[in-house]
Amino acid sequence: MATLSPSRQKALMRKYARNVKFFMMFLSVALIVFALPKQAKFRYEYEKGKIWNQKDLVSPYIFAILKTDAELETDREAAIKSITPFYQLDENVAKQNLEGYKTDFEIKWRRTGFKEDLKAKYFEVGYNLLKEVYDKGVLPLYKKFQRESQDYRITVLHNNVATDGNTSQYFTRETALTYIDQALSQYKNLDKGFLTGVIGDRLQYNITFDDKLTTRLENEAVDGLSQTRGMVEKGEVIVAKGSVINQDTYQKLESFKKAFEDNVRITGDPRLVLLGQILLVSIVITLLMVFLYLFRKDIYYNNRLISLILLVVTAMLATLAFAIRQQLPNLYYIPYCIVPIIIRILFDTRLALNIHLLVVLVAGFFVPNSFEFAFTEITAGMVAIYSMKNLIRREQFLISALIILVHYLVVFIGISLIREGSFQSIDWADFLPFAVSVLLTLLAQPVIYIFERIFGLTSDISLVELTNTNAPLLRKLAFTAPGTFQHSLQVANLAESAIYAIGGNALLVRAGALYHDIGKMENPQFFIENQTSGFNPHDKMPYQESAQIIIRHVSKGVEMARRANVPEIVVDFIRTHHGNTRVDYFYQSYLKNFPEKLVDENTFRYPGPIPFSRETGVLMLADSVEAASRSLHEPNATAIDALVDRIIEYKLDQEQLKDSDITLKDIETIKMIFKKMLMSIYHVRIDYQNP
Repeated sequence: MATLSPSRQKALMRKYARNVKFFMMFLSVALIVFALPKQAKFRYEYEKGKIWNQKDLVSPYIFAILKTDAELETDREAAIKSITPFYQLDENVAKQNLEGYKTDFEIKWRRTGFKEDLKAKYFEVGYNLLKEVYDKGVLPLYKKFQRESQDYRITVLHNNVATDGNTSQYFTRETALTYIDQALSQYKNLDKGFLTGVIGDRLQYNITFDDKLTTRLENEAVDGLSQTRGMVEKGEVIVAKGSVINQDTYQKLESFKKAFEDNVRITGDPRLVLLGQILLVSIVITLLMVFLYLFRKDIYYNNRLISLILLVVTAMLATLAFAIRQQLPNLYYIPYCIVPIIIRILFDTRLALNIHLLVVLVAGFFVPNSFEFAFTEITAGMVAIYSMKNLIRREQFLISALIILVHYLVVFIGISLIREGSFQSIDWADFLPFAVSVLLTLLAQPVIYIFERIFGLTSDISLVELTNTNAPLLRKLAFTAPGTFQHSLQVANLAESAIYAIGGNALLVRAGALYHDIGKMENPQFFIENQTSGFNPHDKMPYQESAQIIIRHVSKGVEMARRANVPEIVVDFIRTHHGNTRVDYFYQSYLKNFPEKLVDENTFRYPGPIPFSRETGVLMLADSVEAASRSLHEPNATAIDALVDRIIEYKLDQEQLKDSDITLKDIETIKMIFKKMLMSIYHVRIDYQNP
C-alpha cells in the first residue's frame, strides 16, 4: 500500500481541520436556531415618555386594547369583593352540644354542693341560653372580609337553601359569651360562674366558613373578567408622529404588538421566520470566525478552542431561548455578563468584547425593548471586561461583581428617570432581576475551572496560583538553587514591567519567568549564581561538557515542569528563553584555547525553538539582560545603557525575535524600562551563558 508524502499528509490534515471547523459552525447555527422561539419580530421600538419619531402609525386591522396590569388587578379586586363569603349551617353541632351539656351539667353539679332544689332551675337556665345562642348561630369572622367595618355580608347555606345576611345577625364566640354573661346577671340567686363554665365548654361554631365554595366563586368571577377595554378600528391612527407616548398610547402600542404576533402565528409562514433566524445567526457566527481569522489566527486554526467559543455562545443563546419559552418573569435574570468574563479570562479582552456584542445583538431580537436591553447589557459586558483586566487575586471576581451591580443600578435609575421623570415613581422591586443576574455571574469561576480541565487551557486564575512562591516547584527551587530563584524573581520583575508597557499578558510573563530556570535544580552548583564557596566546577571540565550541562537545564526544566503538571503555555517559556543561541562563553573559550581544532557549533548551541509570542520574546530579553548585568564590575548608567543595547542588538542580529511579534518601537520601550530598573541591580556575575 502506497504511503502519502509528508506534504500530502499535511494538506489532508488542513483540509480535515477546515471541514471540522465548518461542521462546528453549522452545528452551532443549527442548535441556536432550534432553541430560539419561532416568532415574528415586531418592527417598532417604543418607550413610555418618549417622542414617536416615526411616521404616523395607522392600524391595519381592528384590535382590542388590552388592560394594563394595574387595571386588571383593580378589576380582580372588585370581582373578589363582589363575592360574599359562603358559610354552612350545621344543625348537628347544636344537637350534639345540647346533649353534651346535659352530661356535663350532671357531672359538674355533683362537685358543687349546691342545694338540690335549685338543680332544675340551674339546668333550665343554662340549657335555654345555650339553645338560644345556637338558634341564632355562632360563626367565626375573617379579617380578609372585614373591609369598612368588623361586620360584613355573608351567604349562609342550610339544606342547599342560601340566605343572605350580615355577620352582625349572628354570634361570634366572644359575643356569645358576653351575651350569656349579661343574661345570667339577671339571676341573683344563681352562681353565674358555674353556668358560664358549663355553657362555655359546649360553645362551638355551628356556622362555618366554606372556603372551597367561596374560592371557586371568586375564581369564576376573576376568570370571567374582560382582558380588554375598547377597540382600535382599522385605519385609526394609533400614534401620530411627534407625539409623546403617554400611558394610553403605550397601552395601544402594546395591544397592537400582541395583535400583530397573534396574527402572524395564524397567517405568517413559519418557514420564512426560520429562514430569517438562520440568516441572522449565520451572520453572527461568520463574523466571529472572520474576527478570529483576521486578529487571532492562533485560535482560528485551533479547532479545540473554536469548539469552546462556539459552545459558550450557543449555551448562552440557548439559555435565553429556554427562559423565553418558560416565560421567565424578567429576562434580566439571565447572567449575560458571564460570557465576556469567561472569554476574557480564558482568551483576551478584544475577543471577549466581540463575542459579547454579537450575543447581545442576537438576543435583542427576542427581548422586549431591545434598544434598552442592548444598551444595558453591552455596557454591563464592557464593565465586566474592564474590571477583569488585571486578575491578580481570586477576590477580583467579587470586586467585579460589585462593579457590575453598581453599573446596573446606575443604568436602572437612568432609564427609570427617562420613563417616569420622578424618583418617587421608581419601582425598586424591578431591580431584583439585575441583582440575581450578578450573583449568577459568580458561577463563571467554577465554569472556567471546568473548561480549563476539559479543553486544556490556562486561565489567569491558574496563573495566579502558579506565581505563588509557595507553589511546590518554586519552593523547591528556592531551597535547592537560591541564587537561581533570586535571578528568576528579578527577571520576572523586568519582564512584567516591559510587557505592561508594550501590551501583553503580564501574569503569563511572570509565571514563565519564575519557572524558566527550574532545570538548574539538577546541577545548581554549575551555575554561578548558586556558587557561594568560590569553587567553580567548570574550571576542571572540557568546554564542550560544560556547555552541555548549561544547555541541558532547558530540557530538564521542561521534564520537571511537565511532571509537575505545569501548563504547556508556561513550559513554552522554559523551551524558548534561550532560543537557539550559542553558549558563547564556552564557545569563545574553546576557540581561543584550541584554534587548530574544528568545532561543531551545535555542541554549544541551545536546541530552541526561538520565542513565538510577545511574552516569550520579552522573557528572553529580560533573562539575558539580568544575567549579563551581574557581570558588570562598575555598574553605572553608562555601563548599563551599553549593556542593554548590546544584549538586545545581539538577539536581533541572531534573529531570535523574528517570530515574537515585537516591533522596533516595542524594542525601544523595552530598552528604556530595562535600563531604568537595572540601575538598582549591582550583582557581579561571570558572563558564560549568554551575551
